[in-house]
Amino acid sequence: MRPAGTRPLRPLLVADRFPALGHRLVDLLRGLTPEQWALPTLCRDWSVHDIAAHLLDTALRRLSVERDHHQPPPPDAPIASYRDLVAFLDGLNASWVAATRRLSGSVLTELLAWAEPQLARHLESLDPFAGARFSVAWAGEESSHAWFDVARELTERWHHQQQIRLAVGAPPLRDPALSEPVLETFLRALPHSYRETAAPPGTTVGMRIALDGQEPPATHDGGLAYVLWRDAERWELLGGEVESPDAAVALDEQTAWLLLTKGIKPHDARERSRERGERRLLDPLFATVAVMG
Repeated sequence: MRPAGTRPLRPLLVADRFPALGHRLVDLLRGLTPEQWALPTLCRDWSVHDIAAHLLDTALRRLSVERDHHQPPPPDAPIASYRDLVAFLDGLNASWVAATRRLSGSVLTELLAWAEPQLARHLESLDPFAGARFSVAWAGEESSHAWFDVARELTERWHHQQQIRLAVGAPPLRDPALSEPVLETFLRALPHSYRETAAPPGTTVGMRIALDGQEPPATHDGGLAYVLWRDAERWELLGGEVESPDAAVALDEQTAWLLLTKGIKPHDARERSRERGERRLLDPLFATVAVMG
């Protein structure tokens, strides 16, 4: 029986969020100077220009494969593991970014101005409960519903835009209609992260995330609230909160997304968070990565 004060998570239906997110991206890029396009970002070895090129790549790739049923060349080597998949995707990303360094920022921006609405229309056309072409591998899934893959796409485009904003000193995206589903999607990696964490049935780990630049909330004081609960067989992520969790953490929105996308080291994230209870029960959370890598 689930703990009192909690509820099962529902599917995240977020296809309608892409038009606004894409519009914000294009507006941001149109205002950049040549010097800003060359600035380094949190993505290792990638500049602002490179992240914009990557966003164009992933949009065009999804449109080509899913909408247009294009068959891309097969991998050079078999993909037999998660690490093989990561290596394959890293190679695709690197080859595209290298090639698009021949393009100006203005050209990239205009291509994104075309691609973002196309991508949004395609994602809105999908049956959210059909099978996704690609599973959400960082959540440990071998097959996924389309809604989860679409939510994963939202996290990808949201956090890369946040990386650009950090690099150029632009205000962060602070729209709860975007950040709330993004953060919940990231947190759905936690049951997979905790799969080898031993704990008695009934163990609970509470999490709170402050939005809009607020300080990390105290217990029962604002923010998004989730509970990771151990039943007899596995860990489950739930919405809500419990009165006396075995461990709990509170952190702000920026720390949360940086941690879960490898933008900050776990030690530094812990320094910026508030913890209580059994520290070992929080270790897997601070080791969780909700991107391919």
